[in-house]
This record gives sequence, C-alpha cells and structure tokens, in this order.
Amino acid sequence: MSESNSMNLKLKIWRQLNSNAKGKMVDYQVSGVSPDMSFLEMLDVLNDQLITKGEDPVVFDHDCREGICGMCSLMINGQAHGPEERTTTCQLHMRKFKDGDTIIVEPWRAKAFPVLKDLMVDRSAFDDIIQAGGFISVNTGNAPDANAIPISKENADFAMDAAACIGCGACVASCKNASAMLFVSAKVSQFSLLPQGEVESKERAVNMVNKMDSLGFGNCTNEAECEASCPKGISISNIARMNREYTSGAVTGK
Repeated sequence: MSESNSMNLKLKIWRQLNSNAKGKMVDYQVSGVSPDMSFLEMLDVLNDQLITKGEDPVVFDHDCREGICGMCSLMINGQAHGPEERTTTCQLHMRKFKDGDTIIVEPWRAKAFPVLKDLMVDRSAFDDIIQAGGFISVNTGNAPDANAIPISKENADFAMDAAACIGCGACVASCKNASAMLFVSAKVSQFSLLPQGEVESKERAVNMVNKMDSLGFGNCTNEAECEASCPKGISISNIARMNREYTSGAVTGK
C-alpha cells in the first residue's frame, strides 16, 4: 500500500471495563489505514498500535468476517453496522470514509443487551427467545421426497427471505424503543409459512413474543428503522404476520 493511499483517522470509541463499570468515550488516532480494509481490519490495526504502546486493546465481537454470522455488532456514527445499506460491519470497507474523518464507534444500546466490555454486548436474550419457540417440535416423519409437500412459490420465497435473518441485533440497536419485533417476526415467519411449522404457528408466536416482552425489549415504533438498518433487508411485513399469529393464538389459547 502506498503511503499516499493510506488514511489517518480519529476514532471516538466507547470503553467500558465491565457491565457494572461506568463507560466513556476515548479518543484515538489510527494511521496507515488502507481504503481496502474492512472496518474490523481497521480496528485490528488500532489494537496492534495500542498493544505496541502497552495499552489495552479495544474489545469487540466478531467471528466469520464474511457477513453471515451477525457477531460484528457496532454502532458507527450513529448507524447500526455503519453507513452502507445491507452491509455488516465486517463487510464495511474503509473506502466509505475519508482521510481525516472522525468516526464514533459504540456498542449496541439496549436494556436487554448489556455491555460486557467496550464494544462487546451480551445478546443471549435472542437465544432465550429462540428457545421459547423458534423451532418445530411436531413429528414430521422422515424427510419426504422432493415436491411431496406442495408449497406455493410465494410462501417459499417469503420463508427463505425471513430465514436470512442473522440475529445481529441491528434492529434492536436502531429502534428508539429497543424493540426486537423484526428479529422475532422473522423467526416466526420462517416456520409459520411452511406446512411443517404451520401446526404450531400460533403457539410459537405467543411464546416468543411473551419471552421477548419479559426480557425487556420495547414495543414496535412502526417507524421502520429496523428494516432500514437490517443488513439482510428483512421486511417489516413479517411483524404484521407475527401480530396476526399472536392475536389469534392469544384469543384461542393455542
């Protein structure tokens, strides 16, 4: 990388020792950043520089770095996953920024996502919601032959779109009420739209929504910030479907 192409950036990063500690924004200067680096690679460069100086590196979550696991949950300049639409933080490239820019980096902000350290949050609340009903428990027998169970293309497409949710939590972080309804509705839809999952659709919706409420997530704002920030473009139409399933299940007791 030629020196003329490298970027120097000012970072304002949230540092917090643990869940009980009081956090604060800390300023850092990072140099030698290539426009072709991902945002996480840029943080790696910063951490290398901090370690060299004998300082504690910035803690942040990541795993696949391929945009499919949802671990790289960062609020960048007030936007979940940063300024590029339908992109996870690990797939956000530094060419979206300019030399000399100031970048503010924070963790997800939600009661149900407590900060563990620095930019890492505890998102196990999502696991609790899945355990409450995000599965099929009825006996569906052996795997059927292809096309043995008729499924309309429309429902199959909707189910696949909903199943694309990676559970990153951007919907929660971008909602002023910290609502998890887009996440929950995606998990409800991916099953209820298919014959195998339709049997338990109402019970599933009731159990998952009740668990979501008990964990401290807020109500939907109907402002669609969740859809706008979702790296997989999950539609808020799933929320309407979930509400119908929940209402029907609550009334019938199923």
